[in-house]
Amino acid sequence: MNIFDKFQPLAAARQSIEQQCSAFFNIVMEEIISATEAVVNGRRMILAGSNNYLGLSFDTDCIKAACEATRRAGTGTTGSRMANGTFSGHVALEKELADFFRYRNTIVFSTGYIANLAMLSTLVGPDEVILLDADCHASIYDGCRLGSAEVIRFRHNDVNDLEKRLRRLAKRNTNVLIVVEGLYSMLGDRAPLADIAAVKRKYGAYLLVDEAHSLGVLGENGRGLAEETSMEDETDFIVGTFSKSLGTIGGFCVSNHRQLDLVRYASRPYVFTASSSPGIIASTRKALNILRTRPELRRRLWKNADMLYQKLQNLGLSLGPESSPIIAIRQEDKVEALAIWNRLVEHGVYVNLVLPPATPDGGALLRCSMSAGHTSEQIEHIGQAFAAAYQTAQTG
Repeated sequence: MNIFDKFQPLAAARQSIEQQCSAFFNIVMEEIISATEAVVNGRRMILAGSNNYLGLSFDTDCIKAACEATRRAGTGTTGSRMANGTFSGHVALEKELADFFRYRNTIVFSTGYIANLAMLSTLVGPDEVILLDADCHASIYDGCRLGSAEVIRFRHNDVNDLEKRLRRLAKRNTNVLIVVEGLYSMLGDRAPLADIAAVKRKYGAYLLVDEAHSLGVLGENGRGLAEETSMEDETDFIVGTFSKSLGTIGGFCVSNHRQLDLVRYASRPYVFTASSSPGIIASTRKALNILRTRPELRRRLWKNADMLYQKLQNLGLSLGPESSPIIAIRQEDKVEALAIWNRLVEHGVYVNLVLPPATPDGGALLRCSMSAGHTSEQIEHIGQAFAAAYQTAQTG
């Protein structure tokens, strides 16, 4: 048996998709023009599938900070945080994140994915339990698999199902960590955090909220769903990423538990991963400062999100349950979804096409992400492209 034989079903699925839409696996961003435009396979396109919520990836101050740090400290650290990879910038960013979130302690990781791997594989151990929302991100599932805790799923945003499982676990007298997301990445819906926190408090559990998509998006100060719902004091751990609203790459965990620092010494993903480069850290610090001092970016983001959500809703499309910067169009038929995605590309609009098993309900999703950087003219063009793509599908 060939070592690659087990991938034959995957190869067959890929071949089937390529026959229906040859461009799907061959998307190359040949030139990035701005936070909202790129040349893709020779065609200039509006980027309506990026998670660049505040449009900071092209901010001149962020770029300047990255260049200056690179000239001063080099292109990389060439070591993990536990070896030679902790620079003064890493320490400064951790202090600034703690101050921003108003939590005592912070750990910065090289990616948001690693932040979840590190925390979930280390924080909860043998004979302890992780209760996670069924729609949680792959990095959360992988973090759970990497660790030795028992993992139990509860139905998406179903507090009654969560409480039923907590009630059963109460007899075991063990530590339970509840894991949810502030803003879910597929459909853009929020966790019912106040109700979850009440159940958590009732049963003496711990609560971790992944604010990857809600940092810079939700809350009066952009701290996420925990801030928006006034549940920061009830949230034991907040995990997030720099690769959405902050426009860079990296991850973090903040907590009021003084023992958080011990995770540094126990977590293999932290101990054995090279730390973020000086340029990334510097641009992240600048982006965090912009997030704190320019709330108009968040207001513009929501104006754009509401505008596109309304346009697509007026077309009669099947959308996620509420307006958010993540706007997902449900499509039951995978073949039709591929065809519509291809027509959008032909109209100069790039969105994410998400296929099973990555989707929460087994269907396909055409997933848009709005940015503060989008202009009203671009949003109008996106709406027109969807109208044309679906009209062709109906007449087609």
